[in-house]
Amino acid sequence: MAKVTKEAALLYHSQGKPGKIEVVPTKPYSTQSDLALAYSPGVAEPCLEIEKNPETAYDYTAKGNLIAVISNGTAVLGLGDIGALSGKPVMEGKGLLFKIFAGIDVFDIEIDEKDPKKFIEIVKGIAPTFGGINLEDIKAPECFEIEDRLKEELDIPVMHDDQHGTAIISSAALVNALEVAGKKIDEVKIVVNGAGASASSCTRLYIRLGAKKENIVMCDSRGVISVQRTDLNESKKFFATDRNIKTLEEAIVGADVFLGLSVANVLTKEMVRTMNSDPIVFALANPNPEISYEEAKASRPDLIFATGRSDYPNQVNNVLGFPYIFRGALDVRASKINEEMKVASVYAIASLAKENVPDVVNAAYGLKQLSFGRDYLIPKPLDPRLLTVVAPAVAKAAMDSGIAKAPISDWDAYKDKLQDLMGQGNKLIRQFTDIAKRDPKRVVFAEGTHENMLKAAVTAKEEGICFPILLGNKEKIEKLAQELRLDLSGVEIVSLRHEREEERRERYARILTEKRGREGITFDEAKDKMFERNYFGMMMVETGDADAFIAGVYTKYANTLSVAKEVIGIRDGHKHFGAMHIMTGKKGTLFLADTLVNRHPTAETLIDVACLARDAVKFFAYDPVIAMLSYSNFGSDQQGSPASVHEVVRIMQEQYPDLPIDGEMQVNFALDKALRDRKYPFSRLKGKDVNTLVFPNLSSANTAQKLLQAMGVGEMIGPIQIGLNKPIHFTDIESSVRDIVNITTVAVIDAIVQALKK
Repeated sequence: MAKVTKEAALLYHSQGKPGKIEVVPTKPYSTQSDLALAYSPGVAEPCLEIEKNPETAYDYTAKGNLIAVISNGTAVLGLGDIGALSGKPVMEGKGLLFKIFAGIDVFDIEIDEKDPKKFIEIVKGIAPTFGGINLEDIKAPECFEIEDRLKEELDIPVMHDDQHGTAIISSAALVNALEVAGKKIDEVKIVVNGAGASASSCTRLYIRLGAKKENIVMCDSRGVISVQRTDLNESKKFFATDRNIKTLEEAIVGADVFLGLSVANVLTKEMVRTMNSDPIVFALANPNPEISYEEAKASRPDLIFATGRSDYPNQVNNVLGFPYIFRGALDVRASKINEEMKVASVYAIASLAKENVPDVVNAAYGLKQLSFGRDYLIPKPLDPRLLTVVAPAVAKAAMDSGIAKAPISDWDAYKDKLQDLMGQGNKLIRQFTDIAKRDPKRVVFAEGTHENMLKAAVTAKEEGICFPILLGNKEKIEKLAQELRLDLSGVEIVSLRHEREEERRERYARILTEKRGREGITFDEAKDKMFERNYFGMMMVETGDADAFIAGVYTKYANTLSVAKEVIGIRDGHKHFGAMHIMTGKKGTLFLADTLVNRHPTAETLIDVACLARDAVKFFAYDPVIAMLSYSNFGSDQQGSPASVHEVVRIMQEQYPDLPIDGEMQVNFALDKALRDRKYPFSRLKGKDVNTLVFPNLSSANTAQKLLQAMGVGEMIGPIQIGLNKPIHFTDIESSVRDIVNITTVAVIDAIVQALKK
């Protein structure tokens, strides 16, 4: 991880609009009518409904998705009592995390009040605004009183994240660390260094999970908290031990677990060496842990180690918990966050670490392949599955414990809602996936020795999308799979160059010769071609030995496209084929063509592309509304590309009088219906939302597609071929595993439709 400098941090928070969060309207506001509904007089109606029934506030206001992040700045990060205003950047940051990880809106509120009783009254007074309250950076022991009182007196979820967030995440790490070490929680000896709010909450949760109080020793800055001491507050008295020990060095001898929530460099290598076998050390002081990663790993080989830092394995990070805990609590309108919900989140987080890690997570952290073990005890913070795993677990625990006012009945629909909320779930691809699972097909993956293609094939098999066939050297594929810890059961491997495939190569060569013999292909030439994966794989589809073909991560497009034309052929009625990308974003779904194949299309080519795009859009169950794009509008430039597109539109409108197609037009007019209708009321697209964009050439199409993808304005699926006789689909060298899986899903649906046509 790059070093964070003072200059970079100050610039990040100050550049552009100062701060990190803003309020964004969620309803129309452009007309006087909109404003009359938003404020006076229309706003009176929901006010009166809420007066009659306060619960309808969840229906008419943002309350149900709004959290208050509240602090008095008395214990800010590792900075201490720096005051309410000085802590505001942290609270804004917490708001940002709530939003990006769980879609929860936040007002950060900094209260300049240290008296717990006054602080409580202030929070109670503003509580009706919110669906939940996240207390933050309040020092102990005041934080205990504040949280306890607010939980008792309010009917919305309240959680002091400094206490419970670390407790939940470290508990998940502990559950899995004990499994790795082969130890039981009710038998291990635990030493806790630190006695503040977080340490107290962590230790209490460990006890709830099964740890024995008598097996726990807690230390503060004065040493072991024991019954012999007379300086203990009520919180510390609970943990006082009767053992005759006074120092951390004495306490840690023979211990199984060390939890540090204190200060840097208090734990030495020598101390770690006195611990039991397979010791578990969670050194969570930030930014510098109780013992450095390097020293800890050098102390002994059997160590299981975690810190609070992102630049080392096993980061105990509260962001793994609080966004999803509040998400689940809000979604069932829980009246509180209780112990059952905390425990449910612990086990949900712990269980996720044992699942196969998505490629996007490995890529995000620059890692080849994460897998459960000593260096991977808990999920990474950027794992997108946390939302759909932890939030439902918390929601269910709230329901089971009887504190949910709005129980969930359809859990599949709830998971879809969560995915849609974060933009992770592309409705279109999820719909495709459901279709593919009903009738999975045999899909050939041309580059079986490519890491991403191999992962995609295994993923597609595991998701029930297809029956994969990998082309490539069997030994190499199996070795790579072993390195990546991929299960190849159910995956067919075809070593196309092996002598056992001689008969099939000859059969394919004869068929290709019969098909293309009058175009100059001899049997010997065709037989040589069958040693190439694109020829061999496409012939598998052509002959019915497979249903679909995926290629492209190694091969240049030009070669793959040429082979596809030669082996598979172009659909009857067309002389050209093309490719499209599908983009889904806030404004819906857009189909972009031709993004791959035709570099300098003639008018004849563009007509083919437009017709193929029309058919493809219908294939995906949309009614095509097509804009033919250029840099001019409706004949304003009568030379070059605009003139060609203008002629294409004239021909298309004559041949297909009922097809909503028009142009040439600039893309802003295509996508802004109001602007287009006002400026060009004669357009055949009047009153319609364009969903299909046909570009004048490959340069503009590919550039637009890459630009949209790079800007992250929506999810891209593609390239998807349009116009070949059979399901032959292409990826590119930058394709991620998920990109290839998505293309595979489309290829399977293509194959299903092809089969239905027979």
